[in-house]
Amino acid sequence: MLHIVNGDSVAEKLRQGIVQGDILVWREVYPHGPVAADPAARDHRTVRASYLEQTLGIPPQEYMQISEAQEKVLADFHHHEEIVCWFEHDLFDQTMLCYLLHWFSGQSLKHTKLSLLSIGEFPGIELFRGLGQLSLEQMKTLSGAWVPIGAQELESGSAWWQAYTSADPSSLQPSPSTDTSSLPFARAAFQSHLSRFPSTHNGLGIVEQTTLEMLHAGIRSSHDLFDQVGGKLHLLGMGDLQYGYVLKKMSQAPYPLLQLKVPQDFPSYKESPLPLRGNEIEITDLGRRVLEGEMDWIDLQGIDEWYGGVHLQGVRPRWRWDASSQCIVEVDRHTPAS
Repeated sequence: MLHIVNGDSVAEKLRQGIVQGDILVWREVYPHGPVAADPAARDHRTVRASYLEQTLGIPPQEYMQISEAQEKVLADFHHHEEIVCWFEHDLFDQTMLCYLLHWFSGQSLKHTKLSLLSIGEFPGIELFRGLGQLSLEQMKTLSGAWVPIGAQELESGSAWWQAYTSADPSSLQPSPSTDTSSLPFARAAFQSHLSRFPSTHNGLGIVEQTTLEMLHAGIRSSHDLFDQVGGKLHLLGMGDLQYGYVLKKMSQAPYPLLQLKVPQDFPSYKESPLPLRGNEIEITDLGRRVLEGEMDWIDLQGIDEWYGGVHLQGVRPRWRWDASSQCIVEVDRHTPAS
């Protein structure tokens, strides 16, 4: 058997006699940076490696080596009688799961069986944020509880992945009548992805918006912010490096929404997964005005960010998130900025 999991914490627990077979930790952060339908394409991988180095500090050569190594294991899947995917309900995991389903949908499986262990809650845990929360005894109850992956799951996962890597994010919003039961966590996870786009209200995505709300409520430590924002937005499955990048971006001149009272570096890739340091942070006057909707952050400074396959640029980006209707909307870019 081959077990594909989302992180080292889960892998280490499974290795302690919970399952039999090989374990592959799938190392990617698909919610961050440019993502193509075929991530293994050399030209895309070079672009993505450069972006991850600039924004998260991940050495390009290390990223390339890890990607190629895990893809080699995947390419040799016929060596295994069964492959079990262990993934949670959040965006971080659902993007990985959908990519893998997309990849397997293009393969001749022959005699290899695919199975899935995917949960969004666990008895006794009020806020389930991931398999890493579970003890060894709790993990043991999940062993063998996986279900077969069939044609419907492969087709659905591939469709979600292609929509996620598309330049048109509206394809991630299936109609209410669309049957998404084969992957029950995907719809909510990708809806949370769309909420990261700059809003029609003030140009803030849900992470920036929630961060300013927490600062306004009196939270000051970056460590506490990460804990509170991460808990409220647990559907994103956001890591410390990702959140550190958001805070750094929000603090940059000439239009900072927050400032560090005691300047310190944000966590680096080499330190991860150490938590964010206890930086003391304050909201700026501009941050308050943007939070109240008096000003639009994108109108002021523009944007140059990737959201899956969508690249937003300039002061009039094509796509925005409408929180009132909970949907992504296409903006008329010829209308002058306010």
